[in-house]
Amino acid sequence: MLQARFDLNEWHQETVASESTAKSDTSITEHLHELVLNSSDVEEFLNELAQVSARNLSEPGDEMLCAITLLRQRKAATVASSSQEAKSIGRLEHGFTETPGMTAFADQEIIHVPDLTQDGRWPEYSSAVIAEGIRSVAALPFRLEGETKAALLLYSRRARRFEGRVLKFAEDFVSQTSLALRLAVRFAHYSETAANLRATLESRTVIDMAVGIIMAQNRCSQQDAFDILRAASSTRNSKLHDVAAAVVNALGQGPARTHYDG
Repeated sequence: MLQARFDLNEWHQETVASESTAKSDTSITEHLHELVLNSSDVEEFLNELAQVSARNLSEPGDEMLCAITLLRQRKAATVASSSQEAKSIGRLEHGFTETPGMTAFADQEIIHVPDLTQDGRWPEYSSAVIAEGIRSVAALPFRLEGETKAALLLYSRRARRFEGRVLKFAEDFVSQTSLALRLAVRFAHYSETAANLRATLESRTVIDMAVGIIMAQNRCSQQDAFDILRAASSTRNSKLHDVAAAVVNALGQGPARTHYDG
């Protein structure tokens, strides 16, 4: 029988020790922080988290399917999963305008559907999920920052699978993993910002080199050289960076490079 709350040491020793280099007495919080640091991106971390969720919320002979959906501003929805089947069902959350997950996002509260065949809140969504053999669903929102939203989506082939202590266990799990997910999202934001800055600096380097070449060739000012470059970009209907790169390469200097420690 699942416990109402986590015994962190027992949880870690039984389910994490085999896949982590951490010591056996390392808490789940520390382990998740380690996952954040070792994951190459937020999607990899989410997939790890979904698999951990499935292993710890399932029972022998009663597999639970877990998916995690993440919505970030100006980013496509990310769906992580404990299995390919869970991923397919999780994607249904973004195929309909109203779903348990979307409701959990909007209201920032747990949405529990004991039996999809007897629930009329999301008829189109329910029909699609029932066709996949699912009878009960739970959507638990993570506590994140700003406009970023995420939810743990639990699916079972049994009706009323997430009642009582099972749902409380899942709630505790989400509560204890929200901080790690906030860190993963924050690191992803910093990484993307650094990549954008690096691209901007490299583009700026090519443009500056091209301006210098035009100044030397035409004995003109920096502004005049830039205007020539911009006019060429407009005439050719090409990006300014591409025209600048062509000027640099034509001189035989090859692609421009800049150094940036990000």
